[in-house]
Amino acid sequence: MRVLRLLHTVANRWWTGSAEPALDLARTLRGRGHDVTFACIRGDALEARAVAVGLPPVAGLALERTARPWVLARDGRALRRLVREHGIEVVHAHLTHDHWLAALALRGLACRLVRTVHHRRAIRADAAQRWLFGRTAALLAASEGIAAAIRDGFPGLSPTVVPGAVDPHRFRPDADARGVRAELGLEGHVVIGCVARLVPGRRHDVLLHAVSRLRDRWPTLRLLLVGRGEGRPAVEALVQALGLGDRVVFAGYRADDLPQVLAAMDCFALPAGGSEESGRAVLEAMAAARPVVTGRFGAMPETVVDGETGRLVALEPNAVADALAALLADPVRARAMGMAGRQRAMALFTSDRRAELAERAYAAALAAGGGPARTLGPHPRPC
Repeated sequence: MRVLRLLHTVANRWWTGSAEPALDLARTLRGRGHDVTFACIRGDALEARAVAVGLPPVAGLALERTARPWVLARDGRALRRLVREHGIEVVHAHLTHDHWLAALALRGLACRLVRTVHHRRAIRADAAQRWLFGRTAALLAASEGIAAAIRDGFPGLSPTVVPGAVDPHRFRPDADARGVRAELGLEGHVVIGCVARLVPGRRHDVLLHAVSRLRDRWPTLRLLLVGRGEGRPAVEALVQALGLGDRVVFAGYRADDLPQVLAAMDCFALPAGGSEESGRAVLEAMAAARPVVTGRFGAMPETVVDGETGRLVALEPNAVADALAALLADPVRARAMGMAGRQRAMALFTSDRRAELAERAYAAALAAGGGPARTLGPHPRPC
């Protein structure tokens, strides 16, 4: 398609939730030849990541979430001026605050407004959101569950499902895990791994109770917990209460060597999701050819093929333990499931495929003259 002038906005400063998919989409669209501007709340991890990939946040647009009307008015004027001066054709908002800011600032301009909904809790079928969605030219959903919630709450709207993405060249099954295994004392052990923030909603308690049911059958079993968060003291307390002190390894936050950390795992487990429904951690594990055991949250029913690339299980210790036991008892089948997961990730969950789906939505929005998302028609599905 022709080169577009795009602005991606994320009213976020941290490297959590919508931050990674929004920045990766902007970076990929720029790589496909589009003129892309990026905006986020400055002064923290997201700005640093954006600078690192050559998309430093535009100056003058704060995106601070505040109730102070004069700050919001100033930001609205800045956004409107940016669109005019740079000839922006599409503003792509990733969070509710920047969605509202753009909807108000773009009134009367030819620029089209697009929104990605990254989590279904952002959907409120009330009059205010009906007004907001009615002035949005394209709605993108990170999962079919989100798309269904939009269709249920707003009859007539047809969101486009744009699934998550992973870099299969970075996350590979042949990554050298020897250094990580040596560092974390995992040599000679069977390793179940989990990559998730240590917060209550990720349900590490379910995984710990599941592992406690497996320890007698697999004396060399280790649970590798990757991540940080304010819930770590509670997780550590449960580890001690369950007598798993010698079975659980806390690896902390890992960034540069995450592919090697995943390669050190025999299987990957994630009971519950977080603030973004595409399940980036699961996609990374699939790309690394790790068989996955996960709950039926977010996009997982569309991502993991139960019995082929992993297991979809109830959020309950016995169900998780049974699925993990089946994988650990049959390493040949587990490896085959892991490779099937990698093939699925490479076919359906790449950055270029996500960007292509976004491009189709932009083209439809521009062709429709800026009407609401109901003009988009049938939405492509991830599989």
